[in-house]
Amino acid sequence: MSSCQKQKPVKDHVGYSMNYVLKKTQVDATKSSDLIFNLDKTIARLIENGGMGMGMGNGSVHLAEQDIMEICRRAREVLLEQPMLLELRAPINVLGDIHGQFGNMLQYFKMSGYPPLVNYLFLGDYVDRGKQSVETLTLLLAYKLRHPDKIFLLRGNHECASLNRIYGFYDECKRRYSIKLWRCFVDCCNCMPVAAIIEKKIFCCHGGLSPNLFSMDQIQMIQRPCEIPDHGLLCDLLWSDPRPRSVGWCLNDRGVSYTFGADIVASFLKRHDFSLICRAHQVVENGYEFFAKRKLLTIFSATNYCGEFDNAGAMLCVDENLLCNFVIQKPQPARLDKNMN
Repeated sequence: MSSCQKQKPVKDHVGYSMNYVLKKTQVDATKSSDLIFNLDKTIARLIENGGMGMGMGNGSVHLAEQDIMEICRRAREVLLEQPMLLELRAPINVLGDIHGQFGNMLQYFKMSGYPPLVNYLFLGDYVDRGKQSVETLTLLLAYKLRHPDKIFLLRGNHECASLNRIYGFYDECKRRYSIKLWRCFVDCCNCMPVAAIIEKKIFCCHGGLSPNLFSMDQIQMIQRPCEIPDHGLLCDLLWSDPRPRSVGWCLNDRGVSYTFGADIVASFLKRHDFSLICRAHQVVENGYEFFAKRKLLTIFSATNYCGEFDNAGAMLCVDENLLCNFVIQKPQPARLDKNMN
């Protein structure tokens, strides 16, 4: 594959059985005799009632706390049965940061198809900032339980107790449910994989590259459950950023991890015989942005991020020939009473 080519968005896909090299997960939550809830009804309720507030959203859906906790516990088991580094097949749709903007996520499903008709890879940052982190993460985990080989959830830097304790998710769980539920979500997030490779050519993670990454086996050997450390390979995969007009590695202005130049991208792709790096982690005006001669792609899927940006959101669609197109959600018009301070 050369660079991604912008084509007319594919509005519908047929369902594909993903014969990837992962150990096939045998979990089908709806067939468990001791299941205390119905996944299909939970998914339907979230979809039907949760999209009332598009974008930032305010159409909250109240589910029984015990049901959500059971989803978290069972999804944790499924996540641990699949590798830390996923090897996936195309066609597949790839989404970046959602940050609790549940309406945005539902709109992508509406535009391109719901699981299991379409395969999805999410690059992390499901929580914080937005108003519906609980609905966002609950629906994704429910889908993971219901269709474990159709939807894949990578970990972002906000799937970490030390961060989402501060930036909104903890407060949302405490206000709407309990601290106990927040801890249950955190336990599940600590088991998420951190990287994926699509058709042996597209390397995907939330943040970026690491000066400590020399072999893909290093990612596979990261033990779970785990917290995100302040430095090292795992930290970099979730925190690092590309930096225009930069060469080599530099300390990141975020105060965590590094930035890297186009030369680092080129050497990484050559070493591992990849064609593209796909990552999230940074808000970009058009929802997607290329770097390093179209060899690195940033995807950001939440529109009007935090209510402070007028950015579009995007979803990457990779077809069976590894040709890429984008489904775009345009930003909502700025409100006249928007606080500019």
